[in-house]
Amino acid sequence: MSEESVPQQGAAADRPKGLLEQMEELMAALNADLSALADLQAGAPARGTTDETG
Repeated sequence: MSEESVPQQGAAADRPKGLLEQMEELMAALNADLSALADLQAGAPARGTTDETG
């Protein structure tokens, strides 16, 4: 294996923060989707939608 496939210590120190931010964004999106799904199953209109068709 070459050294290219192993991240350097300096690069690895910056990476977890970026991954954590991405995971937080994904979790927030997932929570919003799950809330909308629960509203639909309860018969309530989904948040952020309107009845107008344009």
